Amino acid sequence: MEFGIDAIDYYLPKIALKISSLAEKRNIIPAKLEKGLGLKFMSLPDVNEDTASMAANSLLQLIDNNKIDPTTIGRIYMGTESALDASKPTATYALAPVEKILATSYGERCFKNCDVLDMTFACIGAVDALENCLDWVRCNPSRKAIVIASDTAKYELESPGEYTQGAGAVAMLIGSGPSIISFKSSIGISMKHVSDFFKPRRKLDNTFLKTKNTSIQDLTNSNKEKLELYFEEPVFDGQYSNECYQNRITEALDHFKTQEEIDFIEDWNHLIFHLPYSFQGRRMMVDIWINWMKEKNIINELESEIGSLESMEFKDWRKAASKSNLYKKFVQNKIQDGEIASGYIGNMYTASIFMSLISLLYSNFKKEKDVANQNIGFISYGSGSKSKIFEGKICKNWKSKISHLNIFENLENRKVIDFNTYEKLHNGSIDKPICDDKSIVLDKIDDRENKIGFRHYKKN
Repeated sequence: MEFGIDAIDYYLPKIALKISSLAEKRNIIPAKLEKGLGLKFMSLPDVNEDTASMAANSLLQLIDNNKIDPTTIGRIYMGTESALDASKPTATYALAPVEKILATSYGERCFKNCDVLDMTFACIGAVDALENCLDWVRCNPSRKAIVIASDTAKYELESPGEYTQGAGAVAMLIGSGPSIISFKSSIGISMKHVSDFFKPRRKLDNTFLKTKNTSIQDLTNSNKEKLELYFEEPVFDGQYSNECYQNRITEALDHFKTQEEIDFIEDWNHLIFHLPYSFQGRRMMVDIWINWMKEKNIINELESEIGSLESMEFKDWRKAASKSNLYKKFVQNKIQDGEIASGYIGNMYTASIFMSLISLLYSNFKKEKDVANQNIGFISYGSGSKSKIFEGKICKNWKSKISHLNIFENLENRKVIDFNTYEKLHNGSIDKPICDDKSIVLDKIDDRENKIGFRHYKKN
């Protein structure tokens, strides 16, 4: 029996910033971002949008567009690294407005018997949720689960990660006899504790605040001597993170090959990745592809195009290899379709790899290509750090379940804001929503006693 993704949907904010607008203000040559990294736009949450509202909208669209009875769903596991609460799962915030909307059709509390959970490991958290739900369904094929990936990738203004920002959510129905993707049970894993990217709790004490003629007591009306702060913007080292990404996927591929006899570059028709930026996957695969060429004893084909390794420094030869016609053909055949949406969205953290899947499938649907029974290699990464490599096969009914997604059309219909509006939105100096969208949004954050900070959502 096969197990996998039976339905998929997504939600993206209706606001976007053109990458060239950012590049010009940051004195970056636009082509460096557009042609070098594949970036064109970044998606930005509106004032009244957050991780939970995006997750709720993706969940509601998944249910409505696929006519799913929510009372048949036994668990909803959510991967996110943009959690809204240190105790209460963000998934519970997301389910509340959806359950209220569905009450007229399915009765009150249609998720009453549903297990709900957040899973966090940077950008790989939703892959962990998928693996967990697949195992749960395999134990009892009558079960159904939903996996949600929802995140906002936000970086400090003028930081080297600023141009990779993005946001959105993807929701997937997991079960037996899937219509879109069936997964093998083998998973290659690599994990190492590193400091490439993290979001620490930071402390502010009165010693510093006294230099500003204020105190924690003035700010919070409490007697605390130290105040813990949390910033959505991470502490990160971009170059080191790229190195960790490449090392983890190489090790995870080796681990996968101990479980399956596979020539993954030949046997996998498509490769999809976690994409912090659109071209990350193709950049990370260069060395793996070169080593594969050596193992297959066909490296002479590459050398006949760019010259022998002995004729130049390795870094120059590697760069030439990445720009060779041979490698471009590999990218075009195996990677390119999964990159398209990312270039218009930016980093979606946990949702990135699954948006890459949507991009791959919808691109082939638009080109009227039947990719049924073709194999996909899923190459995931989460900072901190961990990679998981696994394989899926495209099911015969895939077209019927993704034809409505309209991902490329919807990306063309967003409101493009100017740079000044973007900076104000980033700094929280805009009070009213920019778009009057008919979706689930954050209504208010409670300030009542014993309710302080509790979030309330509504459908516009």
